[in-house]
Amino acid sequence: MQPAAHALYEDMKIRLGTLVPDFELYYKAEIAVEILQLKQERNAVILGHNYMEPVLFHTIPDFRGDSLDLSRKAATTDKDIIIFCGVKFMAETAKILNPQKTVLMPAERAGCSLAESITAADVRALKRKYPGVPVVTYVNTYADVKAESDICCTSGNAVAVVESLKSDTVIFLPDQYLAANVAQMTGKHIIFPSLTGNADTNLLDVQMIGWHGKCEVHEKFSVEDIRAVRAQFPDVVVVSHPECSPEVVAASDFAGSTNAMIKFVQESKAPHYLVLTECSMGDNIAAANPEKDLLRLCMVHCPHMNMITMENVRDSLLHTRTVIEVPEEIRVRAYSAVERMIQIG
Repeated sequence: MQPAAHALYEDMKIRLGTLVPDFELYYKAEIAVEILQLKQERNAVILGHNYMEPVLFHTIPDFRGDSLDLSRKAATTDKDIIIFCGVKFMAETAKILNPQKTVLMPAERAGCSLAESITAADVRALKRKYPGVPVVTYVNTYADVKAESDICCTSGNAVAVVESLKSDTVIFLPDQYLAANVAQMTGKHIIFPSLTGNADTNLLDVQMIGWHGKCEVHEKFSVEDIRAVRAQFPDVVVVSHPECSPEVVAASDFAGSTNAMIKFVQESKAPHYLVLTECSMGDNIAAANPEKDLLRLCMVHCPHMNMITMENVRDSLLHTRTVIEVPEEIRVRAYSAVERMIQIG
């Protein structure tokens, strides 16, 4: 093993030794060194979402964070190439903000169940059914859906985005659980209409119009899970993502975006934590906060995020793949919605 790889291996062993087998650390340290060298040679920046597996997350990204945080970083980078260690809608957002740069996604088929739950045609149909009602689209959507929207949001700024519109009624797409949680926080009554039939002629009792989309990870968490953990660990603090059902959020001690969840664990002093989101993030929090007791009870991983590996990040840089393209007509319209989201912050 070359000296640079050995030094990285030793650092990873200290940080990740309780989470990752030693042979994996040894093997991936060499790949990480390759990636770091290629990154310099190709003038690239690597963005790592909080859901990346621990060895990747703690070694190669220049920036780590949630969708909003990484969108901001993508908007200001001076590098020629952006490698987005995340799923397709995230890489598309980077391309929307950086049309002149090469944006690469290491795994060609890293999609998202939530993004795939709605199409641009669906949004246009809703706008025809509810003319004049502003459309808020969660950033977990593809570019053509963003292009049909007035403004995007993340889980971290969704409430601020809805309130910024100062509208009696909003369309909030596509995550039904996030929409229901935001409706509760903003005091709005929400409905989930069918696209068939006529629009409600009286919207006085309807302040939010949602959509039946779900994250295949967060929909798996249940109140029964929380009760079972509390029975064994009565003093546990439960932290959940607002893509979980309103019942799970209500049964939790704290709910917020991935960055907010990380900050909460870092700044609070509980005897035990249960983090209800994609489980690689729980590993990453544990690695960054070894003094915190994160219960290792989570077995829910995102199959799309798990497609991003050290090996395909390296190959992406070596072979310039997979290149993300967004048609200019769609990109310009989507840019307006994404830029408004970033400005609200």
